[in-house]
Amino acid sequence: MAAGAVFIAAAFAAATRVADTREGLIFEVITLFAGLAGVSLLLYGLVTTLGRPAVSSPALQPSARPVVKIHNAAELLVGGSGLVVAAILLGGIAATAGVLWTVLGAILLLPMIAGCAYLCVTFARGPRREWKVDLQELVNRRSRRV
Repeated sequence: MAAGAVFIAAAFAAATRVADTREGLIFEVITLFAGLAGVSLLLYGLVTTLGRPAVSSPALQPSARPVVKIHNAAELLVGGSGLVVAAILLGGIAATAGVLWTVLGAILLLPMIAGCAYLCVTFARGPRREWKVDLQELVNRRSRRV
């Protein structure tokens, strides 16, 4: 994560030297690559720490009965709001930039659209649904996994 922060700092430093000259274009390329590398390293550092179990955690005993997940309305809320945001973004691109840019935007937003649609579909098809939105669970979900 520290390397990612260094790359992002280098990207900001190079961005101050961007100009409409040959040297400025080189700094623009440095800005883009350093920003890409920095964000990638930061995300990698964050994601790899989420899946690790705690060192002193006891081993969990497998239960005899299968666990049925209860889908709550927060999944529907997050999925639906993500689809609305994607529709607004694509509508803005279509209104201002044209069809080809809208297609490119749709390709870039495809993972977000697929994830949000998946949340909505799993809520709709879930065997057990609970029609409540627990904001504390949405906010504290990451700390509960660690």
